[in-house]
Amino acid sequence: MKMFPKIHDLYVARVVLTAVLLTWAVLTGLDLLISGLLAEIDDIGEGDYGFVAALTYVIYTLPRRAYMMFPTGAVIGTLMGLGVLAATSELTALRAVGLSRKRLSASVAVPLLLITVVMILNAETLAPWAQRSADNMKAAAKSSDLIVARYSGLWAREGDTFLNAQGGQERRDGDRQWLELTDVRLFEFDGEGRLASVARAASAAHDGDGWLLQGVRRVWFEERSVSETEVMEEHWTSQLDAAALATAGNLWRPRYQTTADLRSGIDYRQRNGLDASEYEEHYWGRWFYPFNVLALCLAAIPFAFGSLRSGGQGRRLFIGVVFGLGFWLLQNQFVRLAGVYQFDFRIAYLIPPVLMLTISFLLFRRRSG
Repeated sequence: MKMFPKIHDLYVARVVLTAVLLTWAVLTGLDLLISGLLAEIDDIGEGDYGFVAALTYVIYTLPRRAYMMFPTGAVIGTLMGLGVLAATSELTALRAVGLSRKRLSASVAVPLLLITVVMILNAETLAPWAQRSADNMKAAAKSSDLIVARYSGLWAREGDTFLNAQGGQERRDGDRQWLELTDVRLFEFDGEGRLASVARAASAAHDGDGWLLQGVRRVWFEERSVSETEVMEEHWTSQLDAAALATAGNLWRPRYQTTADLRSGIDYRQRNGLDASEYEEHYWGRWFYPFNVLALCLAAIPFAFGSLRSGGQGRRLFIGVVFGLGFWLLQNQFVRLAGVYQFDFRIAYLIPPVLMLTISFLLFRRRSG
């Protein structure tokens, strides 16, 4: 099989690529409207967060949503494009002039692989930046006492006290869930704007009535002297909204972080004996993303030589939706099992595409016989 593309390769690629791009655009647009803009309606009116701010927030999330919707758009678009070629007997004609099924698969896979590479770059650069900017903008609009800096972590204010946290995460123990900040600093000012004390705590956990500080070292600045105190625990009565802090800056939501950040998070938690399963789940999900896209689309190709030939657009759409939803449901189930039973996430991500490609290969051989 010669690798240099011929005119029929370009034709098949163009038809399939057009169908994929249109399907992808429709799915992403629906996701923007339904789970994006409509979901923001409940938050409109809080602070300075109005409709324009909500619309801006949703637009900023477009790169992330495009990344998430591409695999489903790719498989549905592939089936729609190949279905058009099959219904008009163009696939039969191409086979008659010597186009093999392997060549057809390559004509479909190559353009999809190129877009997949673009989406991988998007997930490592534009999407995290845009999502972080959207969350920062939303948090600042809803609360004037909240701001997130790129390199200095989270900053929040309550009265004359300023809080700075370098990181944090949402913790869960059974039905109980709470927010825990790490590497926390509290800057307290007096009524005249002078610095009264600086406290540094290893962690701060929200307990409903305020924050429980662990490992607190505080420096007091008096008029003519400086003193220092150190305690194991200290309760800080504060009305700072833990939900707003958890949302701001995207500091502890692994699914929106880059692969490098996820790897760093895994290493940090493993060194300190902490649970790293959530970070591992999203880390390996990034690595298997291109494999999932190609597996879905290649598994759909055998249908172009059979059921799609006589079926209408509705049937192709139905098969595509079943393919996409079935695959993600199966993979999500394996990933959850990996989290519960503590087996390698790579195995959980590998089984569904291998299973689908095996079934596709058997169907391919059967239709070729």
